[in-house]
Amino acid sequence: MKFKYSSIPLQGFQIDLLEVHSFEMNVYLVALNVGRNSGMVYDDKNKPKRFYSTQQIREAFADCRVEKAVMVHDTPYDEMIGNPPKASNKMALPFSMQQPY
Repeated sequence: MKFKYSSIPLQGFQIDLLEVHSFEMNVYLVALNVGRNSGMVYDDKNKPKRFYSTQQIREAFADCRVEKAVMVHDTPYDEMIGNPPKASNKMALPFSMQQPY
């Protein structure tokens, strides 16, 4: 499923899981689990919505009710330096949706 960013009712919208996918060059994509639906957040041009900082994500979803948030980072570095590939290079770490003071 695709979640169109402009169609998300941000005020009070219940998100069960918000996954921030971290990529090189400060590019972040967001996937949502809402009830039985899950999918990436898309922009109005039907492309994955890019966020350029973690703070931009916090601000974008500040008025939503986020039950759980994680940051997922997939690192290919072991393979790049000649180590054998791992079964999974993904790491999921807790991601705070709290605004910094």
